[in-house]
Amino acid sequence: MRKEILSKVKRVVIKIGSRVLTGDTDGIDGDFLSCLARDVAECRKSGREVVIVSSGAVAAGVKQLKLAERPRTIPQKQAAAAVGQTRLMQCYEEAFKKRGLGVAQILLTRDDLSNRQRFLNARSALDTLLAYGVVPIINENDTVVVEEIKFGDNDNLSALVTNLAEANLLIIMTDIEGFYDSDPRVNPDAALVPLVKTVTREIERAAGGSGSTVGTGGMATKLAAAKKASQYGVPTIIINGRKPDTLGRALDGEQVGTFFLPAKDSLNRRKHWIAYTLRPKGTITVDEGAVQVLRRQGKSLLPSGISCVGGDFERGSCVRVCGPDGVEFARGIADYSAQEIGKILGCRSCEIEAMLGYRYGDEIIHRDNLVML
Repeated sequence: MRKEILSKVKRVVIKIGSRVLTGDTDGIDGDFLSCLARDVAECRKSGREVVIVSSGAVAAGVKQLKLAERPRTIPQKQAAAAVGQTRLMQCYEEAFKKRGLGVAQILLTRDDLSNRQRFLNARSALDTLLAYGVVPIINENDTVVVEEIKFGDNDNLSALVTNLAEANLLIIMTDIEGFYDSDPRVNPDAALVPLVKTVTREIERAAGGSGSTVGTGGMATKLAAAKKASQYGVPTIIINGRKPDTLGRALDGEQVGTFFLPAKDSLNRRKHWIAYTLRPKGTITVDEGAVQVLRRQGKSLLPSGISCVGGDFERGSCVRVCGPDGVEFARGIADYSAQEIGKILGCRSCEIEAMLGYRYGDEIIHRDNLVML
């Protein structure tokens, strides 16, 4: 099954964590990058395109600035990233040039992907770079990022880039063999899980926190990334990036690491963008009848089913949709502002114009802009 799925892969996103990139050194591991460049060159020869999501800018900056430990404040991290990003790209360029490959730097924030036009512009840039045979190296723009526009970690970013790049496979390189049923650093009897059909709550609970002093993610963030990619219809493989030839073996379909199957009922590109890239600006709470209609019949959300609205959002904002219990079960783009919804909630669609003096449509959230979570 694994070989059959991978035989159809034409575009791969490879996420490389800080621990994999630095190894036991206090800076970028040149030997690792040489091996990576070789593997990427082999991918290109076999007709596969590669996009890399790379951590390591802050880690490289720590060495360049001769800091005793990883920065703790945002300004310190931004300074380290600014210094380290140039060093990081220099290392990539040197290693890949030896294999006849060019590289390009792309720095993103959540705002770049939340705006649909900028999202599509970034996709066009990626497509053009790949058509020229250039390997895009993507990282979060740590130098300018603040909490409101952070992706959170590069595992999350890699899942969003999988959608952005319209990739067929996500590979996450870490410093352990894959996903275990418990933390192998704590439990010597932890067993590697070779195949995950669905990321369940039990599987999520088995994931621990970050095991690295140079990275920000842990297995929990990698599972979340695999889950997001799965919803886009893309499989994920978590492998030990520090082991030579593991990437090539994984792409050949060998039983290495942990393989996450894509969801049978995947989201289209736009709905994946709504569900995972946009940041909700408010909450719409609906009654039980509306919950059932939205879940079972795939209808649009009408004002008659809304019981209350929270937040101060404008028309066109992404909002959470919650049931009477307060649990979010859907997410979508609102056709009316929070203030407008507050005036028309509970009423029939035919009454909207009489109550507001105008109407954009019958729906508060059209079904094409509504995603069940």
